[in-house]
Amino acid sequence: MPDILIRGAGDVLTMDAAAGGPDILIRDGVIAAIGSGLQNQGEVIDANGCFVTPGLVNTHHHLYQTLTRAVPAGQDALLFGWLKALYPIWARFTPEHVHVATQIGLAELALSGCTTSSDHLYLFPSGVRLEDTIHAANEVGLRFHPTRGAMSIGESAGGLPPDSLVEGERAILNDAIRVIDAFHDPATGSMCRVGVAPCSPFSVSRELMRDAALLARDKGVMLHTHLAENEEDVRYSEAMFGCRPGQYAQDLGWTGPDVWHAHCVKLDAGEIDLFARTRTGVAHCPCSNCRLGSGIAPLRAMLDAGLPVGLGVDGSASNDRANLLDEARQAMLLQRVLHGADAMSGAESLRVATAGGAQVLGRDDIGRLVVGMRADIAIWDMSGVEVAGSWDRAALLLAGPRRVRDLFVEGRQVVRDGQVITIDLPRVIARAERLLRDLMTG
Repeated sequence: MPDILIRGAGDVLTMDAAAGGPDILIRDGVIAAIGSGLQNQGEVIDANGCFVTPGLVNTHHHLYQTLTRAVPAGQDALLFGWLKALYPIWARFTPEHVHVATQIGLAELALSGCTTSSDHLYLFPSGVRLEDTIHAANEVGLRFHPTRGAMSIGESAGGLPPDSLVEGERAILNDAIRVIDAFHDPATGSMCRVGVAPCSPFSVSRELMRDAALLARDKGVMLHTHLAENEEDVRYSEAMFGCRPGQYAQDLGWTGPDVWHAHCVKLDAGEIDLFARTRTGVAHCPCSNCRLGSGIAPLRAMLDAGLPVGLGVDGSASNDRANLLDEARQAMLLQRVLHGADAMSGAESLRVATAGGAQVLGRDDIGRLVVGMRADIAIWDMSGVEVAGSWDRAALLLAGPRRVRDLFVEGRQVVRDGQVITIDLPRVIARAERLLRDLMTG
């Protein structure tokens, strides 16, 4: 791979105390130098007038949902009603649906400056397998953290999902072992790290939650699930398990630096303290939480307590966008609504979106622009009309842009001049439209 020099940036946000500079040299997928007047015999990217940041990190998504945006059924429902409305549609998905949805979702994320994304796939109808998402991520070129989700308690046993979408618990664990052995790469610079992710306390048994934790630690992979997403979620935990969600998680081994929970809108002070003490991570999904009326997560309290917190776009059926800059802006604004205009700065929100997300996913090789880190870099053109008149780098969140100009992942260019160059995106979108028509008429 030839060297690439990003030269003459108007501003560089390193997320590190080390001195930066307007030039960044990329060599063999790694940041080789940062400074002024750097030279290169290979490709040179002119970043004059641009703002350069670390690639953004998405810590929670359901990429298969990209084909079910703005579905009328359940559109104005709370979490449980929304899920019940959409389960019958998702039950008709095939491997092709999941593959195409993942391609589009990751391309959308890339255009928002995202270089690393997790994914939580928890239903497997019609032969769907986790590698349907892994292969799509490899084609788009984003760094990927797929998680083998699962649902094992259907409606007939008191769970939320229909019985047709649940799996046997031994089959779930065996398939998790299969995909970890086949695709998980723990090495520095890894492009694919697999996690274990039973869907939620209301769709799997206590035994599966406990066994999943044991399996993940035996394999050295991370654990992920939904927790304390709204008041319905908390009431379910108290009624079924006799405790709050945080206690449920602790009792089953679901705390620690190898665990991250999505949403956590309704964590109380004791649960925040528990997660801080155990270094348990949280994926904060502000836009989806607003869309579903779940509430405003206690982000300020979590950060002040020292929790690892990253941002997540959540599924496109409950957002309905996949733009991490939108999430960073929304996270900042909601904390200001709760606590005042000085509650959260743009710089702090960008840190959550980059270095914070990397920490949540257990990565010490991304999230900052530092010599020796992987070359995951976003270049933002700050010359557009939406930014005209801006005084400060905070304009990236406060004003715009919302589409990255250039994006590099592991030193390879994924977006050039605002267009994804790794896949034929118009062709993929056309394929998605055909699949969508079939879903609508099915």
